[in-house]
Amino acid sequence: MMQQEEQLQVTATAPNWFHWAVEQRGQSRRVEVEGCSIHYLLWQPDHDADARGNIFFLHGGGAHAHWWSHIAPFFRAGYRVVAMDLSGMGDSGDRAEYNASLRAAEIHAVMADAGLHAGPLEEVRPKTYLVGHSFGGFMAMRYAAEHSDRLAGLVIADSPLYPPGKDDDQRRRANPMGAIRLYATFEEAVERFRLRPRQPCDNDYIVEYIARHSIREVEGGFTWKFDTNAMAGRRFAEPFHEHLAAASCPGAFFWAENSALVTDEMAQYTTVLLGPNAPLVVIPAAHHHLILDQPLAFVAALRSLLAAWEASGNH
Repeated sequence: MMQQEEQLQVTATAPNWFHWAVEQRGQSRRVEVEGCSIHYLLWQPDHDADARGNIFFLHGGGAHAHWWSHIAPFFRAGYRVVAMDLSGMGDSGDRAEYNASLRAAEIHAVMADAGLHAGPLEEVRPKTYLVGHSFGGFMAMRYAAEHSDRLAGLVIADSPLYPPGKDDDQRRRANPMGAIRLYATFEEAVERFRLRPRQPCDNDYIVEYIARHSIREVEGGFTWKFDTNAMAGRRFAEPFHEHLAAASCPGAFFWAENSALVTDEMAQYTTVLLGPNAPLVVIPAAHHHLILDQPLAFVAALRSLLAAWEASGNH
């Protein structure tokens, strides 16, 4: 069932920049991938002739494309911008089984459908920057291992990549998002929304916006827009460190200063795998969900990184 427009309206007081951003809604589109309907949002550049390239945002576990709705419009001045719902999350369909290979295929199909690579590789100059937060960062690693030649750059944002042999049991054990809960009303579900991992966030208007886009109506009430099977522990079973090492495009790691998931050792390890010239960018006063905690700092840091890459010819 479709959400009513009034259900999506944020009630918390929000700054002007936030209202400006979320009012620039991405175009809602779908593409079929291996029998599953995949949903994504597309923001066209302000002036198509002036577009320097593309930015593709990947959300974290149990999240959805709208986690980027307050971020994406800041890049329309020079880029075509896409944020997708991975299978089993957001407004995309569910699968009987999930794996990173299928999700890499989803990313590839969305890129093609959105016009980010419209023809054979030899006819396309790779100009897409792939940006993945947390779980989305792992999917970005998997995609880059196969398709670095189509990417201008890879940005991993606070994805907890363990060095081999460190906490293998923790990485591989089942860790689903929890049993599906049913709420009597939409507003009750909004009130029950919590970030995972638990953390404070001063920007309650962003958290409320995310919550209101995280709920779907089902028979008997309202529940969350994710399939618990999509986040089982086997999502970490792949050798993501090998995938990242295989990526050959420029890379960078964005680290939340107060992250509950990424340690200094993990941040340094990930940066080394990204390559000798990969910067480690620390977002101050941010917890794991850095795009909610410090969205404007994240925007500024990503803008600076892309400008540096483009100035050096790495695109």
